[in-house]
Amino acid sequence: MDASREEVSRGYKRACSTLAGTLAQTSDEELRRRSTGTRWTNEELLFHMVFGYMVVLALLPLVRTFGRLPPSVGKGFAGLLNSCTLPFDVVNYWGSRAASRVFDRNRMLRKLERVTATLARHLQRESETSLALTMAFPTRWDPFFTQSMTLADVYAYPTLHFDFHAKQLSLSPH
Repeated sequence: MDASREEVSRGYKRACSTLAGTLAQTSDEELRRRSTGTRWTNEELLFHMVFGYMVVLALLPLVRTFGRLPPSVGKGFAGLLNSCTLPFDVVNYWGSRAASRVFDRNRMLRKLERVTATLARHLQRESETSLALTMAFPTRWDPFFTQSMTLADVYAYPTLHFDFHAKQLSLSPH
């Protein structure tokens, strides 16, 4: 694991703090404004940033399972997922738009706090052996997915995703 458990957990806490500050300082009008470099509004993009952490909860059992199978099985699965990039992109876009209506500015911080607390607890309980489990990933789905990722890499992923998208928010400096 490139980042220690403590560094990953600190990243989770920093994301929560950043989101709390952003939401507290941002007007409804700014949240409705289009983000920079995406088709989402700022509020939709903020939810998408939270969603990155939610996705990791679903990825953990997949990595644990595929990490115990022959690598060729995982590579085949990643290849199949890569072939479905266009439908994935559509679902990813529209899903974040729709979900941001439920997890809006009033609910997304609580969701992020709950998810990151759960991830941090899971991370602390992982053995070094489980953190080393490796799975092939669909590299066309996300710029932070590499051909092969360990469970430790997956725990670190959502903060990279969060920080990347935070630069695309079109909010006034406060």
